[in-house]
Order: sequence, then C-alpha cells, then structure tokens
Amino acid sequence: MKKNILFILIVILYIFFAFAFFPSSNSKNENIINFSSWGSQSEIQILNSVIKEFEKENPEIKIKFLHFPQNYFQKIHILFASDLAPDVIFLNNQNIQLYIQADLLENIETDFPNADKIFYRTALDCFRKNNKLYAIPRDISNLVIYYNKDIFEKLGIKIPEKINNLHELKILAEKLTTDENFGINFEEDSLFWSYYLAANGGGIISDDKKSIIINSKQSIEALNLYSDFVNKYHISPSKSQIGSMTTAQMFINGKLAMYLGGRWMVPKFRETIKFDWDVIEFPSNNENKLYIDASGWAVSKKSKNKKIAIKFIKYLSSKQNIDKFTGMGLIIPARKDSAESKCFLDNKQPKNAKAFLEMLKYSKPTPVNENYNYINDILKEKMQSIFLGEKKAEDVFDDKTIKKLESKL
Repeated sequence: MKKNILFILIVILYIFFAFAFFPSSNSKNENIINFSSWGSQSEIQILNSVIKEFEKENPEIKIKFLHFPQNYFQKIHILFASDLAPDVIFLNNQNIQLYIQADLLENIETDFPNADKIFYRTALDCFRKNNKLYAIPRDISNLVIYYNKDIFEKLGIKIPEKINNLHELKILAEKLTTDENFGINFEEDSLFWSYYLAANGGGIISDDKKSIIINSKQSIEALNLYSDFVNKYHISPSKSQIGSMTTAQMFINGKLAMYLGGRWMVPKFRETIKFDWDVIEFPSNNENKLYIDASGWAVSKKSKNKKIAIKFIKYLSSKQNIDKFTGMGLIIPARKDSAESKCFLDNKQPKNAKAFLEMLKYSKPTPVNENYNYINDILKEKMQSIFLGEKKAEDVFDDKTIKKLESKL
C-alpha cells in the first residue's frame, strides 16, 4: 500500500514538474519548438552551440532545449502522458518501439527521400516499422574488442587479424590470462552477452519478432560458454574479483587483456590509458549477424510545428553537425560521409577504427518490441543462476519461462 501511494505521489510530482517547467508543443507561437535529449556535458555543449547557430540562421525560430541527464525515458513517458511531448525527441531504437506502437510519432519517410543514400541502411532500419521511418539516426552503437597490445607483446602472442568464432575467442583469452591479468571482461547486461548469442546464431527474439529464441540450441550453447568464461575457464573476472571497480577500470589498469565495449569508451580510454591499445572486430563467421543499435531524432505526432521540427532535424543531421559529435570520439556516425571521412578515421587511437564500420557489413538491428524492457527484466533475474555457475542455461529456460517471455511478443 505504501509503495502504491509513493508511486502515485511520484507521478503527480512529475506531472506538476512537466506542466510547470515545459511549455506545450501546442503553443500558439508556431515558431517555437521543444527539443529533448540526454547527453554528457561535452554533448550538451555541442547541442547548445548547434541550437545557437540554427537560431542565428533562422531568427524567426526559437528552440527550447530540455536536457534530462537522468531518468530520461521516465520523464519522456510522463510528458507524452501529459500531452506535453517535445516536438523533437532524441530516442534510441530499444525505447522508440513503445512510442511507435502507441502511434505517438510522426512517419517522416517522405521528408527524407534520400535517407538511404545518406545514412547506413542498418541504422535507418533501427527506426523503421512497416516501411515507415520514425527517426533520423545520429549514431550507431556496436561492440568491438579493445585489446592491450603490451600484454600481447609481453606474452609473445600474435594479434589476430580476425577472430572467426567464440571458440577462437575463448582460446585466445586463455592464452592471455596470467597471474597478473584476465583474458577478457564479463558483463551481466544483455547488451554484452547478447553478442555472444548472435555470434553463435542465436539471440533473444527472432528477427521477425514473433518468437523467443533464447532457448534455441545456439543460444543455450553460447550462454553456457559465456558462464564458463568465469566459472570453468577463469579467463574472466568474477564479481568478487572485480570488487568496487568496473571492468573498464580493470582494462585501464592493465588487468584485462581484452575488453568488449562500444565506441563510447574511446574518449575515456584516450584520456586515461598509458599502454598501447587498439580494437578488433567481435567474432563472426559473416553468416551469423551481430547486433547494432542506434540513437536519433523523432517528431511527436501531436506537434503543431512539424515543418519546423523536420527543418531542425535536417540541420542536426547535416554532415557539418554530425562531424562535431564524431570529432569527440564518442560516436560512430550514422551518416556515411562522416563515418568514412578523416573525421572518424582520424588515425588516433584506436588506429583500427574501421573495425566499427566493417562490422556493419554483417550486422542487423537488435530485434526489439515495445515490451523489450520488460523482457529484459525477466532475463536479468533468470540469468543470475547461470552467471554464478549454479545452473545450466537449458535448465533455467524451461517451458514456463519461455511462455512468460512469449506473452510479451
């Protein structure tokens, strides 16, 4: 009872907050649009400068920027529920499905007729449903293996040009594991372990989003192998061995030979790492496609200023402005001309930045639906016994669990 009362109070406070501080998109002033985003301090600095330049070029238009550094999607949910959704909303493919299903976003396919020539098709597909486009992508997210060159050289191990499968990755990590460091990191977030499933031909949800496939032979095999990295082969650190650190900190401190992570780690690694490092593609036989995610700008269907909103998105997604985000080292740009230019391939560490782009050739959007966060919550609970080595994956994902997951498709 107390929890319910607390929840109601929180919702009331959020609604009051929304009405008190955020002007409605239905404003009579048709030259004002509201724009929301999350982002680090450096991202926000760029956004503020882009907004300032846009307003300078378009003095009749005013952009009201709503920056939510924390609990972003909770606040966006409340704004939609309060009929105060921003005109332009920065979203990712894993959360946008909820708004698409609820018919809250504008189909902008016809507003960007040349999108497939400008942006990577897989990035656009992250925001497409039933041949309709609901957002223009700013960036792509995939995972590569960062590696410590010094450890490879110290152990006399040749850095491979390509790792073909999970078995080869396991063998390499075993060779790189010593009394001083582990071979590769271990993460409990589905963002990371789902890569192992995909590389083995499995996954969580089927590509057509009609089936749960985490109990497939390929998925079960990959999950058990991933658990064995910690519990059998000891090539990845356990929770107790990680302690209060993150695995990223372990890599920075030279305690991990390899680290599976995204492009967002580059600024931190450039700033803090003292050893020589680079990246290599995650294992794939080029048949089992890996996952990519994307973030981009969408338009509220109830916006009264759609033409201005589209104009602003076109400005945000121009090469000139995408290059500003790219130059930070933080993103893989969704624009082909930015990704394939010196702005991204800048010859800074990681020298092999093209690995991020090469992986796009055998990648696909993560299969998600409007209930993906709920599915993830179930998986998070179920994975604990697997990751602790207490149960095998095939024993955890029984018929009852699969039916529960399938009810959310």
